[in-house]
Amino acid sequence: MQFPDDGNGDMLRALMDAGIDLSQPLAIDFYLVFKTKEHAEKAMAALVASELQGEVELHFNDLEQWELIVSQTMVPEHAAVTAREAELDKFAKKFGGHNDGWGVMQHQDGDDDFDDEHGEHCDHDCGHQH
Repeated sequence: MQFPDDGNGDMLRALMDAGIDLSQPLAIDFYLVFKTKEHAEKAMAALVASELQGEVELHFNDLEQWELIVSQTMVPEHAAVTAREAELDKFAKKFGGHNDGWGVMQHQDGDDDFDDEHGEHCDHDCGHQH
């Protein structure tokens, strides 16, 4: 599979090299960052009410920025990911923010390698990371 020589192409190449099937839909997380919580919260409210909606989470990240994570399930094609990034960047700029990239959690639905070894009997006192 060939990818353009840019950041998105590099990311897609890395995902393919990690063994992720890029022909199947994946939960892709797009990161929008804001300097203030107020701007991030306004963006989040507008995003939830818009057509751009996906699953949305708000966090204060390690760089002391408010990070709005927009997760959308889609086939990770270069053109589609690039278009979604541009769309979300344009949206974030209305609230003083910007797009800060995207990523894919390597554990996706159907990935048995990461199943919880303790199953349904596991609780928060079992000692392993949840």
